[in-house]
Formats: sequence, structure tokens, C-alpha cells
Amino acid sequence: MRGSGFLVPLIAAVATACASSGAVPQPFPTPSGRSRASAPGAPDSSRPGGYGVSGTALSLVGAPYREGGADPHGFDCSGFVQYVFAQHGVSLPHSVAEQSRQGRRVALRDVAPGDLVFFSTVAPGASHVGIALGGDEFVHAPSRRGEVRVERISSPYWAARLVGIRRLL
Repeated sequence: MRGSGFLVPLIAAVATACASSGAVPQPFPTPSGRSRASAPGAPDSSRPGGYGVSGTALSLVGAPYREGGADPHGFDCSGFVQYVFAQHGVSLPHSVAEQSRQGRRVALRDVAPGDLVFFSTVAPGASHVGIALGGDEFVHAPSRRGEVRVERISSPYWAARLVGIRRLL
């Protein structure tokens, strides 16, 4: 957890959400610096499973945001998740709402690498998705003005908007 003096700057409210509703989300936070998470003691990251999925997701940090995008030339949040899981043989729909119904529910205290983390950014219910890296971090494609990046689930912005975690693997 960051010190109490840490302030999270916010991107302007005109950023576009990845939900396909066309609604404008609350502003996404902008990290003060790029954080790269690692999974200490992780098994072979090329194997299918949570560590493999999170490793693939981390390899895409810095890829640009593109509304409707689902490849390394540009991702929206659900397209990013869809692409990463496809690299491990798991087919997912390109919709946050549909992805939020996949797999099984997981409590925050049990979050593990490869779990899907869902947030409400534009309306009640899941409208944004990322991939847990384990511990307190997740990777996602946040907004039109952003790029794939790592953030903390416990940051004030994301913690207030967390609506669920699902495990597919």
C-alpha cells in the first residue's frame, strides 16, 4: 500500500470506457510510474494456467488502447482479456458483461494470477476488466488515452469500483 501522502492523478473524464455502452467513465487514474509485477517462485510461465496468463498479459504492457481492439496493435479492456486468454487456448467473448459470467467467483483475499478482476466505471455492474497478477496488482487496457499497464487493486480509484473476481483456470 502506498504512503498516505501519495496522490493518484486522474485522467480527464472524457476518456472512453471499454464497456460497449458508449457511456463516459469516471476518470481513470494515471500511475506515477510504470510498475512491473513479477510472480516470485512462479512455475514455468509458458504453461497454461494463471502464471502463464499473467506472464502473457505482462508482455503486452505498453500496447496502445484502441476501442474495439483485440490485438497487439491496440486493445480495449475486454479485447485485451480475450486476446491474452486465446494465447492459452481459452475462448472468451469480447464483452465485459459476458466475461463477468465466465468461470467461478473468487473472494478478493483469494485472488491469484490469471483471475479476471471486474470494475464498475460507467454504470452499475461490470464495465471494465483486467487480469490479476497476484497480490494486489492487475494489468489492463484502461482508456482511450492510455496503454496496457499495471495498477493496484487497492488504489482508492479501483478499490471503490471493484465488483467481482472470476477464475477461469
